[in-house]
Amino acid sequence: MRYGYRMSTDLTVEQIEQFLADRPAWELDGVSIRREFTFADFNEALGFVVRVGAASEVADHHPDIDIRWNRVTIVLSTHSAGALTSKDLALATRFDDFA
Repeated sequence: MRYGYRMSTDLTVEQIEQFLADRPAWELDGVSIRREFTFADFNEALGFVVRVGAASEVADHHPDIDIRWNRVTIVLSTHSAGALTSKDLALATRFDDFA
């Protein structure tokens, strides 16, 4: 086990490392990836959370979300797999597009 995360059934260590290299705002946190997004104010942060929520419902894959005035922290992991999966990386990429 490298970096303290368990390998998923559909991602290699190299794919996870490449994702993190391509998207340095995301960081590995155990079996999760985490990113903090910063906005001008609460209204913009809340709008982002609404877009994240809608995309998560469509994907049937839900992140942990923490909103603090103009900052939103997103944590993604596939809890049922106990690991990162392609679902997590796909949603993270989608969320980056919303910011």
